[in-house]
Amino acid sequence: MEPAGRDGVDLAARGNRLYPRVTSFRSRRGALTPQQQQSWERMWPRIGRDVSDEKLDADAWFGRTAPLIVEIGCGTGTATAAMAQAEPEFNLIGVEVYKPGVAQLVQRVEREQIENIRILRGDAVDVLEHMIAPESLTGVRVFFPDPWPKARHHKRRLLQPPTLALIASRLRPGGVLHVATDHADYAEHIAEVGAGESQLIGMNEATGGDSARYLETAPIGFERPITKFEGKGLRAGSAITEFIWGKIES
Repeated sequence: MEPAGRDGVDLAARGNRLYPRVTSFRSRRGALTPQQQQSWERMWPRIGRDVSDEKLDADAWFGRTAPLIVEIGCGTGTATAAMAQAEPEFNLIGVEVYKPGVAQLVQRVEREQIENIRILRGDAVDVLEHMIAPESLTGVRVFFPDPWPKARHHKRRLLQPPTLALIASRLRPGGVLHVATDHADYAEHIAEVGAGESQLIGMNEATGGDSARYLETAPIGFERPITKFEGKGLRAGSAITEFIWGKIES
């Protein structure tokens, strides 16, 4: 059980809400550096929240009204920060459980004065179920979720039919779900799950759609930054599969 940290979160008293299950992530622990801790104490009260049952008022939190994008599993936030800086017209929320990774993003937000990023720390399913209102998101991004490659662990993969239905329910009509993976078996699984979700329509070739048709009218772009980790994999011959779906408009 993770003890209460210097950020004042008593996880023991809360029943370890940040780590409720093992189905969509591996729980990794690690200490913050003194510099990270100082940045956390300065920034977290304004830009970060732990998972709770309180519905999110994104406009109030960001201090403005703008289309909202949620990135599930933002890790250390390299891609998150790059996308936020390239897309100042959007409000971006990163969801992550790994505190040292989140702390790196918090530091970068402070150092580079990125105003359109907020962070929710907790399990993505818990966040979506309890904090995100239905039909409130313009986009959801899931880049390189844990593939849980062993067959006995496949049930722990994030992108299962119930979760995809939950994500779709949080997208506004016309909203976009963008998924990327470099694991071939997981790509097959994601394609099958996505094909079975009636709320979504394919918007690129991997989902049975035509990206050229949708690119000009989609509410968010289809581009994403290439991180150092991904670049290393590409140089080693890893194949990236991108899935882009849109929420069907009634």
